[in-house]
Amino acid sequence: MKFKAEVAKLLDLVVNSLYSEKHVFLRELISNASDACDKLKYMALIDPDMAKAAKDFKITITPDAKENILIIADNGIGMNKDDLINHLGTIAKSGTSDFVNNVKDNGSAVDLIGQFGVGFYSAFMVANKVEIMTKKAGEDQAWSWKSEGIGGFDIKEAEKQANGTEIKLYLKEEDKDFTDSIYLRHIIRTYSDHINYPIVLNLGEMGEETANTASALWTRNKAEITSEQYKEFYHHVSRNFDEPWMTMHFKAEGSIEYTGLLYIPGQAPYDLFQPDVKQGLKLYVNKVFISDKVEGLIPHYMRFVKGVVDSSDLPLNISREMLQQNALIAKIKNGIVTRILKELKKRSEKHDDYMEFWKIFGTVLKEGIYEDLTNREEVAALARFYSTKYSDKMVSLDEYIERIKADEKVIYYITGDDVKVLNNNPQLEAFREKDIEVLLLTDPIDEFWTQVLGSYKGTAIKHISAAKIDLDVERKGKKAEEAKLTKLKEIMTETLKDEVGSVVETEKLTSSPASLTVEAGQMSIHLERLMKNHQQKTTFASTRILEINPYHPLVIKLSELAEDEKSKAKIEDVTKILLDQAKIAEGEAITDPSFFASKLSEYILSSF
Repeated sequence: MKFKAEVAKLLDLVVNSLYSEKHVFLRELISNASDACDKLKYMALIDPDMAKAAKDFKITITPDAKENILIIADNGIGMNKDDLINHLGTIAKSGTSDFVNNVKDNGSAVDLIGQFGVGFYSAFMVANKVEIMTKKAGEDQAWSWKSEGIGGFDIKEAEKQANGTEIKLYLKEEDKDFTDSIYLRHIIRTYSDHINYPIVLNLGEMGEETANTASALWTRNKAEITSEQYKEFYHHVSRNFDEPWMTMHFKAEGSIEYTGLLYIPGQAPYDLFQPDVKQGLKLYVNKVFISDKVEGLIPHYMRFVKGVVDSSDLPLNISREMLQQNALIAKIKNGIVTRILKELKKRSEKHDDYMEFWKIFGTVLKEGIYEDLTNREEVAALARFYSTKYSDKMVSLDEYIERIKADEKVIYYITGDDVKVLNNNPQLEAFREKDIEVLLLTDPIDEFWTQVLGSYKGTAIKHISAAKIDLDVERKGKKAEEAKLTKLKEIMTETLKDEVGSVVETEKLTSSPASLTVEAGQMSIHLERLMKNHQQKTTFASTRILEINPYHPLVIKLSELAEDEKSKAKIEDVTKILLDQAKIAEGEAITDPSFFASKLSEYILSSF
C-alpha cells in the first residue's frame, strides 16, 4: 500500500531534516506503548472478556548490537489491519499540513513530533526499515507491517500468540548507539521514568532489568520529584517538547478527593483555535486511565492546560458517556478552575513573567469572561489590555480603576483590529483632551465579553460611543455658524444617503474634521466587520453616522461655501473624501478607491 501524500512529505522531512536529539524516537515509542496498555486496562473494566488479556503490563526493550536491531514491545491493546492502515498509513489529523509547514518554517521539528500526533514516524530518524508485529486484544488474527519509510508499506497476516505490539527497528549504521544498554538505560531514566508500567531492558544472557521507577508520578510526594522529572512528564502528557510555563501538583481533600498534576505550556498548541480541539486533561481512577475526552473536566477557555487528574471517589467501571453527567466530575472541575485561577493570580504579580503567559494564551482565557458565569470577575481580573495611557505595556482592570477620576466611575473601551490604528482613532480625541483613559481592544472575543460583563467591581464598562460624560473641551478656534452648518449637513447627508444614515456635529473631535460611528444600541462597526469576514450574515446592518467637527477649519470652510450653488460639486467631492478618511480611521474599506486616489493626487498637486 502507498503512504498518503502527507505522510510521504512527513517522512521525507523526518529522514532528511531531523538530526539533533534523535533519542526522541524512543521516548515517543515508549509513550505510545504506555497508551496501548492504558487502553487495554480501561477496556478490561467495561468488557470482562478482555480481562484475561489485561494483566502484567510491561514494555520490553531488546537491543541486539550484533544485528544492529532494537525492538520495543508491549502487551497492550494491539492493532488490527484497519488500525495499521489508519494509524500508520495516513495521518487522520487536520494538523498534518501545519506540521509540515512548521518544519519548513523552523528548520527543526523535534519539538513538534508528538504534538502533531506523528510520533511513530520519528523511528525513521534512526531506522532504515521498521517491522511491526501486532495482535489486537479480543481478536484471533495477528498482522505484520513493514516499511522502509519510502513510498509505502506492506501488510500481511501473521502469527502471534499474545496481544500487543512489537516494533523492530533496523538501525542505521551511524545510530548503533541505540543498542548500547548503558545509553538506553540513561534515556529511559531521564525521559521515561514517569511511565506507569515497567520498562524492562531485555539484555539476553544478562537477564532482564526494570529501568524506570514504574509508578505514577502524580502519586509520589512532591519532595521526591525533581524538576527534570516534572518536565519529562509534561512532555509525555502534552506531546510537546517545550518548557512548561507553570506546573501545579496538588491533592484535594474534602467531600471529594483527587490528585492533579497540571501544566500550562510555554508555547501555544497548533490546534488551540481549531473548533474540534480536544480538552487537555487525562482522567484516571486509582491510576487506571479512563479517558482524555471528558468534556466536563475543564472549561473550554482553559483548553491549553495539560496534565492528569486521578480520583479514587469515581467508580472504576464508569463509562465515558456517564462521565459527562457525573456530579463528581462537576465538583472536580470547579476545584480545578479555582486552583488554576488562584495560581494565575499569584503569577500575575510578576508583570514580565505573567506577560509571557498572557501573550500566548490571553485571548483564550478572555473567553472565560464571556463563558464562565461563576468566575467571570476572577477571569476579568487576570485580563490585560492595551490602553491610551501606555504605549509599551498592558494594564489590568484594577489598575484602570485606580486611575479613574472620582466623577467618572466608568471603564471606557473601543474595539478594532489593530492597536496602533485604534490609538489614532478620531473618536478618542476628546477623551485624550480630558485625560480619560480608554482600553484598546483588538481580539474578536472583546466584542462579546464586554456585553455580558457590564461592570467590574461596581464600575460600569462602556464603549466610548455610549459615553454620557461632558466631553466639551476648551476650543481655541471659532465654530461654524449654525445656519451655514445646517445647510452643509443637508448637502452632506444627501451626498452620502446611500452610505450613512445622517451627518451630525459632535464635540468629541478636537483635531480631526470627521469620524464614523453607529446609532446607539447597534452593532459596532468592528463587530459587523468581524461577522462579514467570517461569512456570518447579519440580520440588521448598523446605520453609519458621520460626525463632523464644527470647529475644524475645513468644516468651517465647507459651511461657508454651502450657500453658493456653484460650490456644491466641490462640497460633494470633499464630503466623499471625509467619509473615506473616517472609514480608514475605523479600519474599514473605502467604497471607491480609484475616486479617493485620484482626488488625493489632485489636491496634493494643487498645493504646490
